Amino acid sequence: MTENTSSPNAVIAPVPVIAGPDPQSMPSSMPDDDEISLLDLLQVVADNLRLLVLGPLAAGLLALAISFALTPTFTATTKFMPPQQQQSAAASMLQSLGALGGLAGAASGLKNPADQYVAFLKSRSVQDALVDRFKLTDRYEAKFRDDARKSLEENVQIASGKEGLITIDASDKDPTFAAQLANAHVEELGKLLSRLAVTEAQQRRLFFEKQLANAKDNLVKAERALKASGMDSNALKADPKAAVEGMARLKASIAAQEIKLGAMRGYLTESAPDFKQAQTELAAMRAQIAGAEKAESTANANGGDSDYIARYREFKYSETLFELFAKQFEIARVDESREGAVIQVVDQAVAPERKSKPKKAQIALLTTLATGFALLLCVFIRQALRGAIRIPESAKKLSRLRHALARALGQT
Repeated sequence: MTENTSSPNAVIAPVPVIAGPDPQSMPSSMPDDDEISLLDLLQVVADNLRLLVLGPLAAGLLALAISFALTPTFTATTKFMPPQQQQSAAASMLQSLGALGGLAGAASGLKNPADQYVAFLKSRSVQDALVDRFKLTDRYEAKFRDDARKSLEENVQIASGKEGLITIDASDKDPTFAAQLANAHVEELGKLLSRLAVTEAQQRRLFFEKQLANAKDNLVKAERALKASGMDSNALKADPKAAVEGMARLKASIAAQEIKLGAMRGYLTESAPDFKQAQTELAAMRAQIAGAEKAESTANANGGDSDYIARYREFKYSETLFELFAKQFEIARVDESREGAVIQVVDQAVAPERKSKPKKAQIALLTTLATGFALLLCVFIRQALRGAIRIPESAKKLSRLRHALARALGQT
């Protein structure tokens, strides 16, 4: 009798389950839909190769044809060497005396002094002079003077090179006018420098020129006062020339020393040895003249002087001071001429024979490259939109985008 294996008490052994590979750990054999393949890009380029070749070529040829119709522009160039900074003879003398020596290096604060003259050329003073000289308001068809200056800045390029020369490039449709405009910049710069004190000698010349004018006015007043004074026996016996000339020279020396100290404060501190020495000399002079004036006041109290002597003394003081300032002014003028304050033109601008603009080949090449890049971008965008339409989710997004744009433009 056979044994019943289907007994309810029989234990059924579990069937072993063979674990398969993890789907997430398996390498995907299907490429991602969002991945951009190089072959796909090349396929898009190959499909639109005729457009990508003929389109930029046609645009380049059209730009070349248009460039022939443009009015040519000519550029004239002038080069000049700005005034060079040198140590003047007066500065050397003052350095040996320990005074005003720092002025020699005061003008060397700029790393490149030519940059200062470039700024002068671009200043409103020079530009206004050129606008009036060539009537640029009418030539550039500018409504306001400021517009004419802006047009002038666009047509004139000014730059300083490492070699120390300044280059002016003036562009215009008329080659002769372009040369005249470039050369006029140098001329107007010379006129501006004649009014400014740029170098050390020019600053001294301007300073002593003002002092000389004041001394001259004082001398004229003292001379008139002397002529208006009367002569008496005491004045004739006193011999005013011998009695007063020493006092006048001393007063003039004190005035010159005070001006010297005022100039030294611009480049020396009060603790500098040269400054202290100058102060000591000034104090000694003041003490000397104080003693002389005290003695004079005592003599006046005793009736030993006259109004004529006092006026004669004032006249001699003004005369001595005028002579001192005149001598310093002449020295400054000589130093200014030695300093090379004259602009030296290396290459004068002449009427150019060849045009500088338009550059036809460059225009055609840039137009071809820009058109090719734009067409290539449009082709890729069009292909991407076509691929997005096939995906339902992307198609819905595109539809919403179209409706949003339509509402923004007021078409719905």
